[in-house]
Amino acid sequence: MRILIINGPNLGNIGRREPEIYGHENFDEYIDKLKAKFPEHQIDYYQSHIEGEIVARLHRTETEKYDGVVLNAGAYSHSSYSIRDAVAAISIPVTMVHISNVYEREHFRHENAIAAKCKGTITGFGLKSYELAIYSLL
Repeated sequence: MRILIINGPNLGNIGRREPEIYGHENFDEYIDKLKAKFPEHQIDYYQSHIEGEIVARLHRTETEKYDGVVLNAGAYSHSSYSIRDAVAAISIPVTMVHISNVYEREHFRHENAIAAKCKGTITGFGLKSYELAIYSLL
């Protein structure tokens, strides 16, 4: 199975950014652990701070023959109807991830523009959320 993990804005700073919320582990190190945990599957990783690039990457998943997407759109989760429409436009299942429990945080994080178009949402289990999302796609 081919799985693409897409991370949105500020998620390239995991391990340095607000470690009390997002933890101390660097995401590049974590992705290596994920690949080792699922050696029978191809796991690719893409990160962008730019909404349109995330939309374009989602659209390419079908032509690139991915079987599933793990999406952490970051703050775009709460505001991006273009990413929502891109998820709705593809036939590949998308599982949304949030590292923190967004429902324990600021009120604006409680709204999610994208989640209704996803297979499901995993929220609040730290980086383990990505592993759980992969299991949801298998």
